[in-house]
Amino acid sequence: MNKRKFLTVALASALTVSISAKAMADAAKKTGYADVHGMKMYYEVSGQGDPIIVLHGAFMNIDEMKGIIGKLSMSHKVYALEAQGHGRTNDIDRPLTFPNLANDVAAFMDAVGLKKADVFGYSMGATTGLRLAIQNPEKVNKLIMASGIYDTEGLQPEFKAAILNWKVEMFLNSPFAAEYKKLAPNPDGFPALVEKVIAAEKETIAWGEEVKKIKAPVLIIAGDSDGYTLEHEVALFRLLGGGVMGDTGKPLAASRLAILPATSHTAVPTQVDLLMAFIEPFLTGETPKGIFEK
Repeated sequence: MNKRKFLTVALASALTVSISAKAMADAAKKTGYADVHGMKMYYEVSGQGDPIIVLHGAFMNIDEMKGIIGKLSMSHKVYALEAQGHGRTNDIDRPLTFPNLANDVAAFMDAVGLKKADVFGYSMGATTGLRLAIQNPEKVNKLIMASGIYDTEGLQPEFKAAILNWKVEMFLNSPFAAEYKKLAPNPDGFPALVEKVIAAEKETIAWGEEVKKIKAPVLIIAGDSDGYTLEHEVALFRLLGGGVMGDTGKPLAASRLAILPATSHTAVPTQVDLLMAFIEPFLTGETPKGIFEK
């Protein structure tokens, strides 16, 4: 077989395997609704292995987290949830607060018989995951926070100023609004959701003392040009026992910090392969060896 023909066959074979793997993953995916605090919370389950919960950001849904879900499902059983008023989950007459969102995740776990799991959250989902680790520590094995926050003092000045000027009408012609109408049980409910999200973003949080008590290892991931300052991410890492010198013979902290270069807030979840390069070693407990270690 000549080289060109061999490459063509190999490429076709690889493509077939890729398509087959995707088809098998889609076929194995389970969808459903869980009764959670008066909501029908939509969720999807895919993959096999240790359980991990995936929590999306504000105005997002499961479909917009498919990249990270797909990668995680190759070695884990992924439970992807849609939060109150997001995606296919209906809204209820209740503020959208991080304690409420965390309580919803805990109730979901009870509803599906999931006693404990790893948790990956992005943005609103990351802060929800942190709150879950505070409120229900027995339910969180390891937490991955991608672009989350523990104290509103950590907001970038530009972001803080923008939030103060947010109005509902500013979001009504956004891509979020169009996506909402495709999936929501109440297609006309987007303005009410925006109002709740704005109220949540304006709420002052300061959880430093509670963060100190978290026992679960936490992987903090942020962009170097994120909506939260680098000082905030380092402070969070230190609260969790990180930031001390290695190479002293003592084990490193269980928690970890990863800063993505040239990365804004919205670019964090798009870098799936880079995220997985940090996430998998964290979940499996792998630590890079020093140059003098065997």
